[in-house]
Amino acid sequence: MPSEVRKADPAGISARRRWLGRAVWLAVATVAYNLVEAGVALYAGVQAGSIALVGFGLDSVIELAAAAIVLWRLRLEARGAEVDRVRSVEAGVTRFVGVTLVALAAYVIIQSVWVLWTHHAPQESWLGVVLAILSLLIMPLLGIGKLRAADELGSRALRQEAKETLACAYLSFALLLGLGANALAGWWWADPAAALLMVPWLLREGLEALEGGEDEGGLSG
Repeated sequence: MPSEVRKADPAGISARRRWLGRAVWLAVATVAYNLVEAGVALYAGVQAGSIALVGFGLDSVIELAAAAIVLWRLRLEARGAEVDRVRSVEAGVTRFVGVTLVALAAYVIIQSVWVLWTHHAPQESWLGVVLAILSLLIMPLLGIGKLRAADELGSRALRQEAKETLACAYLSFALLLGLGANALAGWWWADPAAALLMVPWLLREGLEALEGGEDEGGLSG
């Protein structure tokens, strides 16, 4: 975080505040949507007896935790916390997001292997299909917006959480792919197979976040 430059550059301070405000609203939107997504997915999954939808809801809970703690970090800076305090919190939040990325990878592995082992085909649920479509439309917009804000703010925590949002969008695609492939071609394995393709990326990003949190404050210019 180039704090010395910001202090000497009122225009830079103003621009940072604008981007910080945008990042806060994007994080609020992520938290709010994931609250709804988790509740609807878990309800629809239980009603339809769908392991895929229940897992989708659990994924939303993981993303909710990451978004909530990033929102706390952003609001801390927005309220005018000292630079050293922001740096310290940024480091801890970056590590926490790394843990949630690794947890998401573990969830994908466990659920996918279980589905492949038991040949458990995804059950159709119109509510689940609508939710997955909405997530596929909304989550990429939130993720891309947060990546832009993270670049402007130099926040590793926000950047890694944005990537987790994009990962959730991919899981929405995998869920839709699995439902469609099973209904049209009987390919019950399409959903877990597609989800497993993302695991190496999730692990790499998670470990990168954990290592990034060890840097001073986790902030970059």
